[in-house]
Amino acid sequence: MRRTFTTFGLMIFACLNLSGCADAPGQKVANDTPITPGAISDFGVLYRANCAGCHGANGEGGGAIALADPVYLAIVDDATLHRVTANGIQGTSMPAFAQSAGGMLTDKQIDTIASGIREHWSKADALQGAVPPPHSSTDSGNGSRGAEVYATHCQSCHGTGGRGGQHASSIVDGSFLAMLSDQELRTIVIVGRPELGAPDWRADLPGNPLSAQDVSDVVAWLASQRPQFPGQPYKGSGKSTGESP
Repeated sequence: MRRTFTTFGLMIFACLNLSGCADAPGQKVANDTPITPGAISDFGVLYRANCAGCHGANGEGGGAIALADPVYLAIVDDATLHRVTANGIQGTSMPAFAQSAGGMLTDKQIDTIASGIREHWSKADALQGAVPPPHSSTDSGNGSRGAEVYATHCQSCHGTGGRGGQHASSIVDGSFLAMLSDQELRTIVIVGRPELGAPDWRADLPGNPLSAQDVSDVVAWLASQRPQFPGQPYKGSGKSTGESP
């Protein structure tokens, strides 16, 4: 009789002990299924992982323009935001993120990033009634006139010939220009770089905003300063790329 009771007691103890191991290492628990990268749908997570390194943790800008700039968001349309996020900008530092273009994000994730940027950082009154030059243009501009526009509107900060001044750095540096497309230059001329203290098209010369033609012309002048082979030694250095300093 005692042996039977002891065996029964051990069985009860084993069952109770096993029931207490539901949370032991290696045991599957509720909501324990891992999330695959393609299933991530939170804007904050996607932005931090893919955009913050260049555009800033809160869209404030850094190596690339500020995405949390309401003026920028007021002149760029949804289709452009989506296209650039998906396909990048060929020949520049902006990579493609969509799987269809060689990136790692799904179409739905691209939609989440593009729409989230506008939802988080746009403002209805960003332009305060002003009519900006168009974000894009088929006008190739006149570089010669662009030099005059530069001297009038930009030289006081960026110095003679765009080589830098007391208030701003060079904007004709070959490496800088090589990383930007003409469209990116146009965007910066219109919206400025507020995080760096560079004004938008209205405030380069207070009371005399840049016209659409002014923007096209100064972009043409800037583009004409882009070297054919960026990164090569400066003229007169007497050294080839492979020579030691």
